[in-house]
Amino acid sequence: MSVNVKPLADRVLVEPAAAEEKTVGGIIIPDTAKEKPKKGKIIAVGNGKADEPMTVKVGDEVLYGQYSGTEIKIEGNDYLIMRESDIFAIVG
Repeated sequence: MSVNVKPLADRVLVEPAAAEEKTVGGIIIPDTAKEKPKKGKIIAVGNGKADEPMTVKVGDEVLYGQYSGTEIKIEGNDYLIMRESDIFAIVG
């Protein structure tokens, strides 16, 4: 997915993974009880800082902290914008 947003410096735009709809046993989880995902896909990256080039790139699947980033809505879709340092790992 392409969005017309360019993060500045060491910030990244992340599309959070969908929250689990059911438990392993098949019980449907109501919206109020769903855990926020801590995994997502990088949609856009900034240019980095002069002394710290960016490690992640567009398309990377990443893990981040539960309270990382700021929630924003672009064209009706939910995203997080956060510093690269808020990302714990690249998955895969």
